Amino acid sequence: MVRFIRRHAAVLAVILAVTGLAAPASSFAQADAQKAPPAADTPAAAPAAAPAPAPAAAPVAPVVTKETIDNPYGLEALWRQGDFVSKGTLIILVIMSMGSWYIIFVKLWEQAKLIREGREMRNSFWKAPSLRDGAKRLKDGSAYRYIAETGIDANEHHEGALTENIDLNTWVTMSVQRAVDTVQSRTQDGLSFLATVGSTAPFVGLFGTVWGIYHALTAIGIAGQASIDKVAGPVGEALIMTAIGLAVAVPAVMGYNWLVRRNKTAMETVRSFGADVHAVLLGRKSDVKVAGAR
Repeated sequence: MVRFIRRHAAVLAVILAVTGLAAPASSFAQADAQKAPPAADTPAAAPAAAPAPAPAAAPVAPVVTKETIDNPYGLEALWRQGDFVSKGTLIILVIMSMGSWYIIFVKLWEQAKLIREGREMRNSFWKAPSLRDGAKRLKDGSAYRYIAETGIDANEHHEGALTENIDLNTWVTMSVQRAVDTVQSRTQDGLSFLATVGSTAPFVGLFGTVWGIYHALTAIGIAGQASIDKVAGPVGEALIMTAIGLAVAVPAVMGYNWLVRRNKTAMETVRSFGADVHAVLLGRKSDVKVAGAR
């Protein structure tokens, strides 16, 4: 046995050496296998999807900043900086303007109504069998109905100690004429206000102008020099007052002339109707047919 060991000692030494080195080598191989990339036959992971392109940003419009500058010489500054005289003058002009426009619109409506009633009268009144029936066909409150009923009442009621001193024809004539004059007086309501505004508004504005110039001279005297910043405010106030006065007066004058012209046209029809009714009443035909009167 000993001889066998001695004979094969070299071989045993080689086997032990090989066996001692194999174990570490195998452990290193396993570690390298864990760190090494997958073999060629291992299926590769799917490539990551390419990122979608980002949408193009919408064009942004450039922001324009508008600089606002307060006007120190406008209407707002006039009201804020003016004294009680300036404010009172401005209020008077505003009242004049509002009254003028109100009267213009109201009178236009009344004139249109009177002209429309005249067309209705021509289509219905003279086709009635009598004046009383014709008056009933007219619209209640109409100027033409008022004239017709006034003439009929004067013709039918001519009694009394005082009216008996006047003959019937004169009494009817006076009654119809008074009715026509009343209608004409109603059409002229408010026109005097327009005439007053048209004639006085420029002078009211001129008063504001004079007051503004007075303030300008006062500012110059206090400052001791005629600098533009001391004069611009009061002078601007004066010019604004002048412009407002003219803006109030011009529509009033034009509206007055226009309304007077329309009144003349409408009153021509009213006077013609009154004359026809008067002629029928004087002819004692109030109770007979009057279709042939025209």
